[in-house]
Amino acid sequence: MLNAFRPDWMILIIFYWVLALPHRVSIVHAFILGVVFDLLLGSTLGMHALLFSFLAYIVITNYQLFRYFTLVQTTLLVGLYSLLSKLALYLMASSLQDIILHQSYFWSVFTSMLVWPWFFLFLRFIRRRFKVV
Repeated sequence: MLNAFRPDWMILIIFYWVLALPHRVSIVHAFILGVVFDLLLGSTLGMHALLFSFLAYIVITNYQLFRYFTLVQTTLLVGLYSLLSKLALYLMASSLQDIILHQSYFWSVFTSMLVWPWFFLFLRFIRRRFKVV
């Protein structure tokens, strides 16, 4: 029951680090994280890798625009990307097997949006404290 409310931590992590360090964290890093995530979850190999690579590509190509967004705007953007990733994962998984879409499937989008401002501020503090550039 509570599993449905778990934020999409990997999407938040990839979104932050690609936005903060687009020249150091790339699509390749997102792809590798996706493959490792697929292996750990036991899901179809490449589903999360494709999704995380696409997210990293979108953020890398638009990072100069996203950096001027307020925290509220980036929260909405994270919510949009989280929603699109949930839809993409559902479409990929449902094309491979019979899956029923539950009402609680999209609750993690809202919890990701609630967590994002504090997550962003915490990671920015860590990045500045340890002088990660």
